[in-house]
Amino acid sequence: MLVRNNNQKQKRVLVTGGAGFIGSFLCERLLKSGHEVLCLDNFFTGQKENIRHLLENSNFEIIRHDITLPIILEVDQIFNFACPASPVHYQYNPIKTLKTNIMGTMNMLGLAKRAKARILHASTSEVYGDPKEHPQPETYWGHVNPIGIRSCYDEGKRAAETLMMDYHRENLVDSKIIRIFNTYGPRMQIDDGRVVSNFIVQALKGDDITIYGDGSQSRSFCYVDDLVDVILLMMGKDNFIGPVNTGNPNEFTILFLAEKILDIIGSKSKIKFGELPSDDPTQRQPDISLARRELNWEPVIQLEEGLKKTIPYFENILSSIQ
Repeated sequence: MLVRNNNQKQKRVLVTGGAGFIGSFLCERLLKSGHEVLCLDNFFTGQKENIRHLLENSNFEIIRHDITLPIILEVDQIFNFACPASPVHYQYNPIKTLKTNIMGTMNMLGLAKRAKARILHASTSEVYGDPKEHPQPETYWGHVNPIGIRSCYDEGKRAAETLMMDYHRENLVDSKIIRIFNTYGPRMQIDDGRVVSNFIVQALKGDDITIYGDGSQSRSFCYVDDLVDVILLMMGKDNFIGPVNTGNPNEFTILFLAEKILDIIGSKSKIKFGELPSDDPTQRQPDISLARRELNWEPVIQLEEGLKKTIPYFENILSSIQ
């Protein structure tokens, strides 16, 4: 199958979910590299404010569209990032979440097949569920509840990976899969329910910081700039499909994260504990050996530095709405 030259200097690139948290940073970086960028978003969780500063760039175009519906475009590369990623949002309409992951990914793969484009799919660490192997390598098949409240996202992403591989095997689509672990940074929504944004907003407002469970559950936190680096490396890597873990391998308890945020902000907020949500994983840490070996990548921005880059964004947001 003829595949477009992914080493050509300027490419026409489609970013689905391009007005979202990660997608907007990806659009920004692609434009800085001289590419023509089509930002496709239905603005369910994406925000126009994330991409407003890009509108004057003649190489940037916004398309309001839902990827559960087909679309015909001429592109060289597709970054498939369209799907709500926080439990608050993906559980709001679980059937739509499944449709986005399955029908949306199928539509993007159909587009990649027709346009002979390379496609990179943003999968997630949630494919590992509540893991019984720690840290999680790509060879681990996961421990996922198929009928729980998180399964619309977890199983949807797993099905999307299946589609990526089947389109590659059957139709020779130039496919790539990354599995994104917890990522944070500016442009996260203040009400998205993710732990970093929750804790920062609560600490800045002086509200109690709510930890679900006893705080001993662990996570690994990757700053968004590091993630965009590895996304672009993966897209540019020939003859490597993945899946590949993308995240920061340094592991912290949720209680440590809360205390670190309180310390940086100097907040007087108190920590309170609540009931752990159903199917919430107790451990989540990526084994990034494959990314190191194949992409020569590892994150460079560690937790305290990343939090200090993120907190001012939320300070500005909160001050603008008071």
